[in-house]
Amino acid sequence: MVWLKFVVCLAIILFAGTKLARYGDAIAEKTGLGRIWIGLILIAAITTMPELTTSVSSVALVRPPSPDLALGTLFGSCLFNLSILALLDILHTHTPVLTEASPRHTASAGWGILLIAIAAGGILAGARFPGMALGWVGIPSIIILILYLAGMRRMFLSERSHQLSAAKADSLQYKEIPAKTAYLRFALAAAAVIAAGIWLAFVGDEIAETTGWGASFVGSLFLAITTSAPELVVAIAALRLGAIDMAVADVLGANMLDITVIFPADLFYIKGSILSSVSGSHLVTAVVVVVMNLLVIAGLKFRQRRKTFVLISWYALALIGLYIFGAYALFTSA
Repeated sequence: MVWLKFVVCLAIILFAGTKLARYGDAIAEKTGLGRIWIGLILIAAITTMPELTTSVSSVALVRPPSPDLALGTLFGSCLFNLSILALLDILHTHTPVLTEASPRHTASAGWGILLIAIAAGGILAGARFPGMALGWVGIPSIIILILYLAGMRRMFLSERSHQLSAAKADSLQYKEIPAKTAYLRFALAAAAVIAAGIWLAFVGDEIAETTGWGASFVGSLFLAITTSAPELVVAIAALRLGAIDMAVADVLGANMLDITVIFPADLFYIKGSILSSVSGSHLVTAVVVVVMNLLVIAGLKFRQRRKTFVLISWYALALIGLYIFGAYALFTSA
């Protein structure tokens, strides 16, 4: 029965996620905000809701609270999200997918590196300075939230200068869809994705309990994959629409939000700073995510016209290899 619920959740996300990408693209056109900004903020916020729910539940509802499960879900989702870019590269048959994406995505990848580096630093410092907190909330968590907001403001100002040219280039694509219709259908699709995504996170937790898998392994791999299902579906749907920038922005924006979710998780973990309470095995994931982000930046900078291995680019192959390495390291450490 639990696997039937799992399939139903995935089916809902598949249908609603496809609509979310379509009407998100329409909103990007009609508002003139552009695909990068819509993907980075609006769609990423929607697809990250399952990670938020799972992480907060892991420390607020689970007894005893499991900070390792919360952080494992967030770090593991970052790991899986970046591997989605490799899948997009395989599906984009003509050229490397990052060659078609805007170089402005390097800013998102760079901020993602900064945020997870601070989280890793909080884990390392937690063993030596357990009292580095305001109340029970760790100072690194607060810094992550502040930097995320600062980064979003900076990227908004940068994207605003490109609004007019982007709007003119795609102005006729969704002419037949009224603005109110686009907003309403986007809201309905978003509600379905959020509800099914959150349900899927709990179903994944139920599967974990019935199968007897360890918490660290489940948090970083299985639950991370299930909670990242909305990002996967929306990114593929956006790619099929030709909205490559929105697909890449959704992945990178979701990663930034995943790390920022550490703050609300820390807020609900009243036993102390969450980064001071987790296993050092999460540092493996953090390092792998940083390297994967660097590969994405390299793919955006060195814009190859052809794929290195016919079906896949060199950076996509490396992303897959790093994901497998990170998953194996987490499995063995668990």
